Amino acid sequence: MKQIQVSDSNSGGRSSRNDEIVSIGASARFDTLPEDCISMVIYRTSPRDACVVASVSKTVKSAAESDLVWEKFLPQDYSSLVPPRSVDFSSKKEIYMSLADDSVLIDDGKKSIWLEKGSGKKCYMLSAMDLKIAWIDTPEYWKWKKDPESKFEKVAKLRHVCWFEIRGKISCGMLSKGTHYFVYAVLKIGGSGSRGLDDTPMEAQVGFVGEEAASKTFVLLEPKGTYLRGGYGCCYSRKLMGVWRSQRRGDGWSEVKLGNFYNGDGGCDDDGDEIEFSIMEIQKGNLKSGLILQGIEIRPMIEGEEEMVIAK
Repeated sequence: MKQIQVSDSNSGGRSSRNDEIVSIGASARFDTLPEDCISMVIYRTSPRDACVVASVSKTVKSAAESDLVWEKFLPQDYSSLVPPRSVDFSSKKEIYMSLADDSVLIDDGKKSIWLEKGSGKKCYMLSAMDLKIAWIDTPEYWKWKKDPESKFEKVAKLRHVCWFEIRGKISCGMLSKGTHYFVYAVLKIGGSGSRGLDDTPMEAQVGFVGEEAASKTFVLLEPKGTYLRGGYGCCYSRKLMGVWRSQRRGDGWSEVKLGNFYNGDGGCDDDGDEIEFSIMEIQKGNLKSGLILQGIEIRPMIEGEEEMVIAK
């Protein structure tokens, strides 16, 4: 915890023995406040801060782990997200941690939701079943299959297409307010390899329905190599020459950034507002195959991440 330090304006900013006494005394006074008061102070911080401040003392730890604090960090609809085993949870903090450590399937198993552990912001993944995929009902082009590494019942496997187009939407009312979000495609390459995914940039767009895209860029879906045929240079997680490339995750899948948007403090203008996103390549006409798509993931931007901009 940061200690309050008071210094004499005539000291030129130098600390003195008296300053140290005031600093220690301020910390001690906070520690001796009623536990409910300490909880109300921590209530106004974040889950990350609450975990850090709990190390100050036993009194502060008790306040920082109170249900008053952690119920505030939980989304208002958390009770509908907690599975029946919640009877085993002894505190709101345990419920919060369960939603941060494990995703919960919603919308008949077509979406999953979890909390970003440090902030409590909502994260989602829309399964391939919840997306609009061109030619998905034509078995010669795409097929549905099970994958033991997927959280969903089925994933979409690309056999071969020339017209590649995937679109999706989510209500901005489902998302956390006042939050910058990134949108990712979560995918991998089938065991037999791929064709047309490592050297064909695809256009990705993210934005509010009916408005100009908040971000527009080009992506490559296969995480392979550093330099590409055709003059496009890139590396796994950075953007060079206007192209983002997918990078491997620790769960057996890869992800590629499609774009970003900001869900304002006021949330949506009305309940019907939606965020839409797309990946497409329909101009070159070359064959594309070998992709396995789990879904589209929407996560809060972490401090230090690079925001994407509209490509000109």
